Amino acid sequence: PSSLRILAVILLLTGVPAFTAGSAAAHAVIIDSVPAVDAVVAGDSDVSLHFNSRIDHQRSRLTLIAPDGGSSSLTIVPDSAPDIVAAKLTGLAPGQYRLRWLVLAIDGHLTRGDIRFSVKAP
Repeated sequence: PSSLRILAVILLLTGVPAFTAGSAAAHAVIIDSVPAVDAVVAGDSDVSLHFNSRIDHQRSRLTLIAPDGGSSSLTIVPDSAPDIVAAKLTGLAPGQYRLRWLVLAIDGHLTRGDIRFSVKAP
């Protein structure tokens, strides 16, 4: 125990940060999503990604990757809540899709990921 105290004092006196609170919460993390990972949805559906921090909607992107590998940009709903990125899916054929998201958190950090989901046949 005393050697830990000595190390802490040395780090404090030399100005070396041992731990910073900001590094633990540096990136936006999805709390909840619609569609959820591996969900099965209808051809018309809402997209809602809820993050643990405020998101810059204008600089964030949603891309839909179709079963054939083609991709299209989704329009983000501009008046959604500050911690939610929302869009609409319409006219999707049955198959497996990926929703690729790239968001800029208000603190300036970019975060990205994919959500796999399927569209059921009517």
